[in-house]
Amino acid sequence: QVQLVESGGGLVQAGGSLRLSCAASGRTFSRYVSGWFRQAPGKEREFVAGINWSGGSTFYADSVKGRFTISRDNAKNTAYLQMGSLKPEDTGVYYCAADSNPFRVGTGRTGRDYGYWGQGTQVTVSS
Repeated sequence: QVQLVESGGGLVQAGGSLRLSCAASGRTFSRYVSGWFRQAPGKEREFVAGINWSGGSTFYADSVKGRFTISRDNAKNTAYLQMGSLKPEDTGVYYCAADSNPFRVGTGRTGRDYGYWGQGTQVTVSS
């Protein structure tokens, strides 16, 4: 198993930037694909970004493409989400997720593709 802890959330003005971190412990982090999801009040959880085991392949939701960058440092057992040009609609709780193979029966873009989750970190973007 792997345990995930997010950090880096906070309050930022529209147009600003934040970097979220996801620290993993337990099993070797490089054995897991990592993803970021978010959930706004009253809305369903949605996919934000994903990164494969080595970090050589990334994929994004259309809503964040060009503004957010996902990365990972397997030596530090940490995944990151660099968020830029933030908009009020980016507000929500951001969750880190991991799975040994989220593409087994899915695309890696839905919550059910991931077996491990962090507790979430709040991101609030003011207008």
